[in-house]
Amino acid sequence: MRRASAFCTLFCVPLLYGFSLESLFAPKARLWEVWLPHAELANQRVDHTVWGRILERYVVTDESGINRFNYRGVTPKDREALDSYLHRLEKLEVSGLARRQQLAYWINLYNAKTVQIVLDHYPVTSIRKINLGGFFKRGPWKARVLNVEDRPLSLNDIEHRILRPIWTDPRIHYGVNCAAVGCPNLQRESFTAENSEALLNRSAREYVNHPRAVAFKEDGSLRLSSIYDWFKSDFGASQAAVIEHLKRFAEPALKQRLSGARKVSDYDYDWSLNDTGSGDS
Repeated sequence: MRRASAFCTLFCVPLLYGFSLESLFAPKARLWEVWLPHAELANQRVDHTVWGRILERYVVTDESGINRFNYRGVTPKDREALDSYLHRLEKLEVSGLARRQQLAYWINLYNAKTVQIVLDHYPVTSIRKINLGGFFKRGPWKARVLNVEDRPLSLNDIEHRILRPIWTDPRIHYGVNCAAVGCPNLQRESFTAENSEALLNRSAREYVNHPRAVAFKEDGSLRLSSIYDWFKSDFGASQAAVIEHLKRFAEPALKQRLSGARKVSDYDYDWSLNDTGSGDS
């Protein structure tokens, strides 16, 4: 009887309150205060041209509207350029940048490093099969794969200890890309201090209006991407708040349907690699 009660506590209670067991283990936004300093009057600009060229060359939008990356097509020259770009970013003094420059810096660093990690282990069917942290760990996110200002950093550090807590903007989830089909699109241009606002909004609209993010099932119930479950607190903490967030970026027809939605029936996420599966660049 006690085992049954414990089982229900673990599995039934979360579902009753509108979240899944998996969401309990999603990384929380916990500020790493050492990355708070910035120099708002600084005029230093970070050049992301190399990363932008790689994105333009290898990101392809498929017929369903998902941006995929042609990992197989990356040339040795472009791979060397990517490695050099990441090395240059690691050598920058981030605390000496203005906030807008920092935002673009961290998003590009996260996305470019993710692509590099996949390339290092390609071919692979899912980024979760890349294990850089020992037994029983899926994916590379916890491994210290970068070094900025003499501090070892993981991808999780960038997303959950820097970007999310410093900017407190749910659109961060549309900017960082985890190399999965279920993730918001990897854009075909790099983030910059000038275009970050527009790119975050574009990525939000692309994702929200795609069925991998928001879909109504045959019975009329609402299914959402697991992103809105794992990081619900960033979108307003409740299912109603998440729906209001989605309406902000939804096209008119979808917005109308969402206006009649009161709760989410379930969540889903596709961890397949966002690969074009093509040798063409």
